[in-house]
Amino acid sequence: MVEIIFQCKQDATRLYSHLLLRLKSNTDIQQILLIEDRYIVRIMTENLMPESLSSVKDAFHDYIMKIKRNDWFRDILRNQYYYEDVEEQDHIIELILSILEGNREDLAALVRVEYEEGEMKAAIEQVFLDKVSFSFDSFIKFRLKTYMQHLVAYVSISIDEYKMEQEYQMFIQTLRNFLAEREPKMRQLHVVFDEDITFYDEQAIRIQRSDLIKMIDRKLLVNHPIYVDSVSIAPLLSIAPEQIFLYCLDRDIPIIRTIENIFEERIVLRTISSFHDLHPTVYKEHTN
Repeated sequence: MVEIIFQCKQDATRLYSHLLLRLKSNTDIQQILLIEDRYIVRIMTENLMPESLSSVKDAFHDYIMKIKRNDWFRDILRNQYYYEDVEEQDHIIELILSILEGNREDLAALVRVEYEEGEMKAAIEQVFLDKVSFSFDSFIKFRLKTYMQHLVAYVSISIDEYKMEQEYQMFIQTLRNFLAEREPKMRQLHVVFDEDITFYDEQAIRIQRSDLIKMIDRKLLVNHPIYVDSVSIAPLLSIAPEQIFLYCLDRDIPIIRTIENIFEERIVLRTISSFHDLHPTVYKEHTN
């Protein structure tokens, strides 16, 4: 027999329900008891077939990994980093899950606390082998200490990324406000992002770099010296065209996404080959 003791009824009930979902026969289900007033889940291991006992262990593992994990993320955010707002917590947890699901390899590479899932399975195997009554919180604290440090590392990395996203959004909004107050100096502007960034006016005449520099509003570089790219964003904001035809090979590169975020409906994205088709003579000059 194994007894798992919780500190609150909700946790005990959630594990009990999760275990029942994994067991197939009524006979097996009857071997799982919920002692509500004491917050205990009792598992009659001696009456379970090996296959059913294996399902119970897997369910306990899933309970930790899929149910309690997000609870702990919220606890870490609230108690260690003082994020009380639920929406902020949700946003950061979304970032964490995107890392865990393999969608943010750039952030995953920054996590320094390694944890092998086999450690958790070995710890679960041991408590079922010992057939003891144990505190769930003590089990996590002492048997899964490295795992909890692993979660804290993911939270820390995700908070840093969240803060950067917030700063980026503030930066974008500041530049949108700047743009809204500008009088357009051109109706249309063509910008080719190839090996270099090249600007063309409405007649597809290339604008020389020296002329672009003269057009730049110096307030942009003074007020936002770190974030404003003097090669692309500063000229675009200073000219403030009503429409920007943006020709590029990959729309997912950061500078293209940033320009799209600032200029929004003013942007018309096109391929570099379409610039070639529209202006073959100019393109030939551009590539020479």
